[in-house]
Amino acid sequence: MTFFSKTLIATLATSSLAFATAATAQDASDDGWSGEASLTGSRTTGNTETTDVGLGLNLQKTTDVWRHTFKASADFGRVSGTTSRERFVLGYQIDRDLSDRLYVYGNGDYFSDKFGSYEEGYFLGAGLGYKAVLPGPLGWDLEAGLGYRSQTSQSPFSVTDEELALRGASKLKYALNDNVSAYNNSEVIYGDSNTYLWNETGLTANLMGNLAARASFRIDHNTDVASGLEKTDTISRFGVVYTMK
Repeated sequence: MTFFSKTLIATLATSSLAFATAATAQDASDDGWSGEASLTGSRTTGNTETTDVGLGLNLQKTTDVWRHTFKASADFGRVSGTTSRERFVLGYQIDRDLSDRLYVYGNGDYFSDKFGSYEEGYFLGAGLGYKAVLPGPLGWDLEAGLGYRSQTSQSPFSVTDEELALRGASKLKYALNDNVSAYNNSEVIYGDSNTYLWNETGLTANLMGNLAARASFRIDHNTDVASGLEKTDTISRFGVVYTMK
């Protein structure tokens, strides 16, 4: 594991601890931040012993025309005593409204994936966003922009590609009722070396107070990967979510 990955783990753990502490100490609205922390996991025993654990953190802050979004996640998996999944993701985006529907944004993302198509990489970009459906029971944002991408393929044939890349994103959320909501988020990053596409769909149901249950399914697909590696990875998550409002 690289020094950057170790630092990332420490950052995620520290952020999660700080989030939990703040949640119990005061309402997040006191300083303008809201968000959620999630914990997912599963365990299978018998012919095969499988353990999967996922941690997530999602924070937002909105002022008159600015929005800040911070995301972090970690997924771990073991099969019969052997590590089968080790993925970390960090992301930050800042939006500035130009009108009720149009906004500009800047974003940065980093990932480390020991068993994915690419070992690690980052993307820094900016662009325009459009609120195709204004927030209500249904909200839908579309984004398009340009950025700089760097990503390293898995060893032993590690190759780092650095290039300009186009980005497109779709963020859809729908409140079915007061207690149940759904979302579908997608992103595509196109470059000469590879096109990366992911899609995640989730359903959240309130249990009591700030506690909710969530099920989600994510697909990550790369069009060009090293020989012997799969182009598509999937993650199914089932767990609980604690929300700060």
